[in-house]
Amino acid sequence: MTQRHSRITAFETRSLMLIASVTLGVAGSAYAQSTAAPAAPAGDAEVTAAFVKADKNGDGKLTREEAAALPAVAVSFDRIDADKDGAVSSAEFAKAMKM
Repeated sequence: MTQRHSRITAFETRSLMLIASVTLGVAGSAYAQSTAAPAAPAGDAEVTAAFVKADKNGDGKLTREEAAALPAVAVSFDRIDADKDGAVSSAEFAKAMKM
């Protein structure tokens, strides 16, 4: 009888270890997902670099065609173009990127 009792104990021990491992794994992955740092807002240098890269003709304004290179600007072009002159200035661009 002692041999059978030791098998049950070993089985119970393995089961308990398996359940504990799975629980810790699930809890760890849930914790890792919930503590991810939010993306940092773009800095002034990054905003300026993105504007200069998109401003193909170098006139200091983004036309609709130039804004197409920046999908976030293209879909919100009318909202970003505060003075409604048909182009996004670097000031309008910077203000929109900080929102």
